[in-house]
Amino acid sequence: MSVVAIAVEVTMILTLVGVSNGTLHESARRAKGTGADILVRPPGTSALSSLSSAPMNDKLLPVFAAEPHVVIATGTMVQPLELFDTITGLDMEQFSKMSGGFRFLAGGPPVEKTDMIVDEPYAREKHLTVGSTVRLISQDWKISGIFEPGKLARIAVKVDALQEFTANPHRLSQIYLKLDDPKQAQAVVDAMRIKYPGYQIYTVEYFTSLLSVNSIGLLRNFTYVVIGIAMIVGFIVVFMAMYTAVLERTREIGILKAVGSSSGLILSMLVRETLLLAVLGTMLGIVMTYGTQWIMLHVVPNSLVQETVYGWWPITAAVAIAGALIGAIIPGIKAVRQDATEALSYE
Repeated sequence: MSVVAIAVEVTMILTLVGVSNGTLHESARRAKGTGADILVRPPGTSALSSLSSAPMNDKLLPVFAAEPHVVIATGTMVQPLELFDTITGLDMEQFSKMSGGFRFLAGGPPVEKTDMIVDEPYAREKHLTVGSTVRLISQDWKISGIFEPGKLARIAVKVDALQEFTANPHRLSQIYLKLDDPKQAQAVVDAMRIKYPGYQIYTVEYFTSLLSVNSIGLLRNFTYVVIGIAMIVGFIVVFMAMYTAVLERTREIGILKAVGSSSGLILSMLVRETLLLAVLGTMLGIVMTYGTQWIMLHVVPNSLVQETVYGWWPITAAVAIAGALIGAIIPGIKAVRQDATEALSYE
């Protein structure tokens, strides 16, 4: 039970870290999949804020397209759905020129206004095929194509259709710019920030660099809280296990003391046992994370992505071992302080 409890502690920490990193890295990979060099967001937003409306006018597209070094300008509209899902409206022709186009596994790009394309993980999770009908934002959509993941969005439709169905004509959530020379991206961003004050303008390279756990304070703090809870759980379980072990071995400890065993020897025996439990629990916990990874990959492939963060293996092992040793201190002190006569008479 102690080994399993420590394993659960380790699995909890590694799964949380893996999901946090995996989901953010997947978002960064999709952002890079646009082929854009610069990202323009509306005033009043930040690089990592969620987009719940479409506050920019599409008349800005030719304005930004006329900037030096800009060869393609295309806008997207993002409509939030439930949980992590969103629908992204795209100018399919311009987006294909910028990104190289979607690689379809089945079907093809939208033709009709109510056509929708989805990536393979979303189609697998929702059991969708080409020709399927799905109802989103009070509208029935027909799946016209299923594409390989990594191209900005998981669900995409024609931008004018999404604008119409959400009553946001000619409105955009963000704008992507492709340059003739990506090395000029930072210089172009600096010039545009002066020319268009208020607009949040970033290089895509900078934007994707922000998609890490350490850059998002709320997520970082949440991770630390869960790690703290896992340590407390591990401490309580190991403490109870070792405390019970000391009680059950009271007579054994009395015999050891009677034959001359030192307090250090008895304490070292308990510490070695605790270390063995912690190491076995850590190893089992690492193995169990591959189980949670498999579950997420096959049960919720569209929502969460868990990756293996090898750098956290030694950190988690240290946390588990430290928690186990702390949990063994009080029972250990109780063991070495027992009087040999009282221990021998214990029933």
